[in-house]
Amino acid sequence: MERETFGKVLANRLSRMVLACAGLMLFAFGGYLQLQANIGLASWSSLNQGLALRFPISYGTASILVSVAVIVVDLLMKEPIGLGTLLDAFLVGWGTDLFLRMGFPMLEDAMALQLLLLFLGMVILCAGQYLYMRAGLSCGPRDALMVGLGKRFPKLSIGTMNIIITVVVLLCAMALGSRVGVGTVVCIFGSGAVMDAVFKLLRFEPRSVEHEGLMQTFRALISAVGNERE
Repeated sequence: MERETFGKVLANRLSRMVLACAGLMLFAFGGYLQLQANIGLASWSSLNQGLALRFPISYGTASILVSVAVIVVDLLMKEPIGLGTLLDAFLVGWGTDLFLRMGFPMLEDAMALQLLLLFLGMVILCAGQYLYMRAGLSCGPRDALMVGLGKRFPKLSIGTMNIIITVVVLLCAMALGSRVGVGTVVCIFGSGAVMDAVFKLLRFEPRSVEHEGLMQTFRALISAVGNERE
């Protein structure tokens, strides 16, 4: 077997990081469109908003704090934590804050346009999930939770598991005083169906992806350095 050089290993990880970053920014834009639909937030977004309302922090900062808390749960479930997890924890929050500052498209108040933005947001969000998960650098905190529970309940589709998680998260968001609307209900039940449809169209099963954890990435780089010295 040909030994990989450090340059080849590094180039491989960098290219996968670029793919993951592109997917995460797409994911952030999908979530932003749901915010701009102005018809009720998705569960995780509602939780972020609830924290931002209760504490002097921005929506993006709340998203980062929630991500860190979920990472702790992922570790307890022994899900791999890799570069993709860390990128997700920060990029989605920062990306959403960036799109909010840009303010385009504007907040909508016409029901037809609101539903359209909400649906587009769900589709774009799932496409972003596909891209960054495909990089194999470990799932983001929330998706690692979804995949981890999905492995423990293999008879449930990944979309169904997503619905269960979002209902629990929504209850926490409501306890914080977050706004619940028609869009919230649509997101809870629609996002699971959209996720199953998008992943089926792309022939993608997130539970089958071999994800690389931080230690595996580190060992691959160290091993390549050793190959260079021999």
